[in-house]
Amino acid sequence: MTSPVAELKLSDYLLGTEEKRKAFADDLYTSLRETGFVVLTDHGINLSRLHEAYDIIADFFALPEEEKRDYMIGMDGQRGFTPFGREHAKGVEAADLKEFWHVGRDEIKPNVWPERPAAFRAEVGWLYDALDETGLLLLQALTGPLDLPEEYFDEMAGGGNSILRLLHYPAIPEDADPASIRAAAHEDINLITLLVSASASGLELLGRDGEWRAIEAPADAIIADAGDMLARITNNHIPATTHRVVNPDNSRDVRYSMPFFLHPRPDAMLSCLPQFRDGSEDPDITGQGFLEQRLREIGLS
Repeated sequence: MTSPVAELKLSDYLLGTEEKRKAFADDLYTSLRETGFVVLTDHGINLSRLHEAYDIIADFFALPEEEKRDYMIGMDGQRGFTPFGREHAKGVEAADLKEFWHVGRDEIKPNVWPERPAAFRAEVGWLYDALDETGLLLLQALTGPLDLPEEYFDEMAGGGNSILRLLHYPAIPEDADPASIRAAAHEDINLITLLVSASASGLELLGRDGEWRAIEAPADAIIADAGDMLARITNNHIPATTHRVVNPDNSRDVRYSMPFFLHPRPDAMLSCLPQFRDGSEDPDITGQGFLEQRLREIGLS
């Protein structure tokens, strides 16, 4: 079944008339609320550098396992390398079939950088900044439909604890747990996620009708989805998006992807917006408190 997700041009918001900017914001809001995802084209991110970044992460994950493990930092996986089979979805015992690298904001927690490939730090750092800027623009666009001041999310998430995850889904091991898939059904922890189109298919969305649908996007597009924190502050007016990455038909196929998880500042309070309060809202919690809670639930703390 084909994707039900709206395809929008970010250039309409960046460069368009007031009418186009409003239409973009309304369509973004509607798609996140009704399907949980939106596909962004004309996003302005340098495509040549984007392709170089994919080549560089492929080179990194091809390094010997013992060399990659030199960059494991702490238990929470928030920086550096996390090996294959470590993470699992909330409420799922079987491990996901993936390994990954995390980059964040040095001011919150210092990054670690591999010696090889030589261009890793420069290109991955550039991509982090580009996706951070794009994510904040999307949140700014949502302020109109949510009846918020335009600066609301800038104040909550500007300089926030956002994470760029470089993901490698290797060939499926012959001894893999039959219950394991590349990424079991889950919702993201953060406000919104930006996913640069992956190198292979496999991403599926659980629609509001309860049906799983494959998400196909044009090459070099960005897919954005709603996370738990956005659902929390809107009292599920914009629900968090349930999604998964299924195993390929050919077990030898590999997949790379680069999701950017846009978080608020650690001290930002996740409070339900007044317009969505009805007595069922979750209690206030800081961004850091909620993150720590969820990391425990997925085996990274």
